[in-house]
Amino acid sequence: MLNTVSYGGPDGTPLLIAHGLFGSARNWGVIAKRLSEVRPVVAVDMRNHGLSPWFDTHSYDDLARDLAKVMDQPMDVLGHSMGGKAAMVLALQHPEKVGKLIVADIAPITYAHTQMGPIEAMRGVDLSQVENRADAKAQLSDLEPGVPDFLLQSLDMKEKRWRLNLDILAAEMDKIIGFPDIVDQFDGPTLFLSGGNSDYVRRADRDRIKDLFPAAKFAKIPGAGHWVHAEKPREFAAAVAAFLA
Repeated sequence: MLNTVSYGGPDGTPLLIAHGLFGSARNWGVIAKRLSEVRPVVAVDMRNHGLSPWFDTHSYDDLARDLAKVMDQPMDVLGHSMGGKAAMVLALQHPEKVGKLIVADIAPITYAHTQMGPIEAMRGVDLSQVENRADAKAQLSDLEPGVPDFLLQSLDMKEKRWRLNLDILAAEMDKIIGFPDIVDQFDGPTLFLSGGNSDYVRRADRDRIKDLFPAAKFAKIPGAGHWVHAEKPREFAAAVAAFLA
């Protein structure tokens, strides 16, 4: 069972939040607290991340099945990037479990990029020489600005280990950047919420999105990139709350 962090709120349809690659439930604390003002919110650590168990596989069928096991009642679901793909597969395979679906800056397609750079960078950190996060950050200096600070949220300083199953994430990278071949549909209300500066959800992807999610609506948050929830948290939370309401 996945590790979860719950934020109590007034009675209403609970919201389940699934983070992206290299993330964790704790990354979503600010957003979750804000959204819990009007409903219960549950954020999860996906498999091979955070405090959740490690497994030998990391397919979207796996991730969707994990999410389904967390849900003891129908929920609205919000997923970002990898978590957005998992949320889409969950809605397609278990539509009875999902009320409204919000997909943050990702499309149901295979991407050409890889995320092996951060994995190799984390593998390259000599944790025996790390006394504090600044030491670790200095060893991640080749990454893009902002990425080291994000990755360091998954560094367990006490145990001197990453809370990420780097070997399996690397081995399953083709599945992570891909998307399973699914012919089902989710007819429920769906919002594809993207960063205005991001190219992860292109206009050319909309036909494929509409094939799977006929009720899909699209919105962009100006001035935000792929990490739309972190770059524009107030605007992101407001857009999610408005859609759910």
